[in-house]
Amino acid sequence: MKIINDVKFLIVGLGLIGGSYAQALTDLGYEVGAITRSQSSIDYAKENGLIAHGSTEISGDYVGKFDVIIFALYPKVLVEWIEENQSLFKSGALITDVTGVKGPIVYKIQDMLRDDVEFVGAHPMAGKEVYGVQNADKSIFKNANYIVTPTAKNTEKAIEATKQIGRLLGFKTVSELSPEEHDEMIGFLSQLTHCIAVSLMDCKESEKLVDYTGDSFRDLTRIAKINDSMWSELFLLNKKELLSQMDLFMSKFTELRNALEAEDTDKMREMMRISTERRRHFDKK
Repeated sequence: MKIINDVKFLIVGLGLIGGSYAQALTDLGYEVGAITRSQSSIDYAKENGLIAHGSTEISGDYVGKFDVIIFALYPKVLVEWIEENQSLFKSGALITDVTGVKGPIVYKIQDMLRDDVEFVGAHPMAGKEVYGVQNADKSIFKNANYIVTPTAKNTEKAIEATKQIGRLLGFKTVSELSPEEHDEMIGFLSQLTHCIAVSLMDCKESEKLVDYTGDSFRDLTRIAKINDSMWSELFLLNKKELLSQMDLFMSKFTELRNALEAEDTDKMREMMRISTERRRHFDKK
């Protein structure tokens, strides 16, 4: 499938990411519909020009209109939704998602899915520390990364169409990883960093600390303001990989702690030089 002007998009789950997808695609001239549980979210999205129409009900007459269906749901709800309602998909439809874990999700969906529709996993590496369609903002995609996670079951046509969605949304970089490679990278780059931020905020009561802190603590703990329901589910789904990344971090943290205890200035400076050099790669991006 090629994403052309008459392609119709359905967003299932109209929160921050789903709403931002809808805004970006609508502004490009595509017809965008939505299904979500809250009528107030549908009303807001329609009144603010994010979608052309929407529904809180799941019906074949509605779902069957769309060429591309993008799921912005929690992982387990996503699997259940497709399992229960895939008979409603239009033949030839492309199905994709925004889920932050792939291994436990992609293969399960592909194994159960009808032969005449195709699911290609995708992960927009973008977001805010706020939730809901009222905070939809397509600009969050501008300097962000978008990862597509195809398998051997996917056709080149569907993979390319899923990448094209990322480019249409305005992502800076569109990459391709296997579901396993994705989960390793996300375990380190996203989930581990959230674990560190949560642990830092849990260390000390912060009501008084806010009067003394500088930007370094604010920057390091920005993502500690977290959706506990979603992130605990993501952590558990990626448990093995995340534990491995946590062990890696604790090993390095202990190495630095031991160098400090031993007053090993050379070791501390070596670790700092390595970190400085590696951080420069992100500055270049």
